[in-house]
Amino acid sequence: MKPRVAILFTGGTISMRVDADTGGPIPALSGEEIIARVEGVNEIAEIEIVNFSLLPGPHMTPAKMLELATAVEARMLDESISGVVVTHGTDTLEETAYLHDLVLDCDRPVVFVGAMRNSSELSWDGPANLRSAVRVAADPIARGLGVLVVMNERIIAAAEAIKTHTEAPETFQSRDFGPLGIVDKDRVIVRRGTRREKRIPLKKQQLDRAPLERLRKAGCFPTNIPVKLEERVDIIQLAAGSDGRFIEFAVDSGSRGLVIQGLGRGNVPVSALPAIKRAIQADIPVVITSRCPRGRVLDTYAYEGAGKQLKRMGAILGGMCPSHKVRIKLMVLLGSGFSLDEIRKAFAESD
Repeated sequence: MKPRVAILFTGGTISMRVDADTGGPIPALSGEEIIARVEGVNEIAEIEIVNFSLLPGPHMTPAKMLELATAVEARMLDESISGVVVTHGTDTLEETAYLHDLVLDCDRPVVFVGAMRNSSELSWDGPANLRSAVRVAADPIARGLGVLVVMNERIIAAAEAIKTHTEAPETFQSRDFGPLGIVDKDRVIVRRGTRREKRIPLKKQQLDRAPLERLRKAGCFPTNIPVKLEERVDIIQLAAGSDGRFIEFAVDSGSRGLVIQGLGRGNVPVSALPAIKRAIQADIPVVITSRCPRGRVLDTYAYEGAGKQLKRMGAILGGMCPSHKVRIKLMVLLGSGFSLDEIRKAFAESD
């Protein structure tokens, strides 16, 4: 029997065509219309279509991401499903895929896919990308790899996937380690694994035992889907000579978490230190990241504003995770009721 793959269509460029009234591409194609143009996909797997939404990438909110994760988990309750594919706008695909990797706890593959060209263009890459994603989701070799991004015949871990170019088909790359494997015609080739982040458990009072039993029977283990996310988490980018005005504003306007994008190893201008200290003293978790596209944030340096001082002040170092993904993780942790010490431990364990 052919494997069964559920595809949740959410919109994005893969669903777009040029609209005569607006003069540009907008989401328009249903899942059925897209699948009808993917040659050979029904030979790979039996397809179940779920039309979840029809949104461009920038319209995907954290709350919608959480709703999507719940829908993906619901499909995994069906033991006959070999894997799930999610089509998504590439502008926010990184965040949504990463959130799924944090909260889903299932061995079967969940594969995110999109397109860089719309269906009105001769170079529409949607069908080829979707066919590759279905092939990966249907293949037992993809089990246990966590949530994946499959674009341009490359298989990338969601935790590592970064959009590196505004338009190029090969835009999605692994920021430090390269792809896990490739899709070569009719074969899925995996050449390395990845260290998956520790799942973020819910507080006991949020667990409903009945769904958990269904999940266990389906090969998934206790659900980690949070009841809600804490969306009041802000990213503040620092540059040469930046002061703390925006940090001060975030604190005064009710931010519950701050991601400070610093320089190099995560070092910050001295002029920003008083505001960072104020946020930490207000028991707001402050996570330091870097504007560099690769590498870790680390307490290497000891001068004023450097990592060692920030860590002594109580800031959390974000490791290899870029700012926008750190924000998602902080939303999940805060939404699940984690204390500041528990948040600090969660980041330390993933570094």
